[in-house]
Amino acid sequence: MNRTELQKEISEAGLKVTPQRIAILEALVELANHPTVDEIIAHIKEHHPSIATGTVYKTLETMKDKGLIMRVITDKQVMRYDAVLHRHHHLYNSETGRIEDYHDEELNQMLEEYFKKKNIENFKVKDLKLYITGEFLDN
Repeated sequence: MNRTELQKEISEAGLKVTPQRIAILEALVELANHPTVDEIIAHIKEHHPSIATGTVYKTLETMKDKGLIMRVITDKQVMRYDAVLHRHHHLYNSETGRIEDYHDEELNQMLEEYFKKKNIENFKVKDLKLYITGEFLDN
């Protein structure tokens, strides 16, 4: 995503476009590995040393609340962030902490059909995301 696309994303989320918001979203896109807040801060400090740590935390929370990014929590309770919002799942290796996006439209359709048939009482399914734990064989 280029800077213009990032600005558009921020604006369409109903947020004022600021240099801090652009820098933080840019860091998420550039890191592309579901970074922790510490990794985001370290990346930002390399390019924008004047952005305060508190600003990063507040901005990430605001972006999450506005649906611009999402949080991914690992089984070790480590909070990671993801700028990819279209439906996808995650492959996770708990030993290394590596997370990768997993896209599978057939799986999405299967899950949707399954839960339509189940019709869980007093519950409306809004979204389905799988968090698949395993081991990457290329490590």
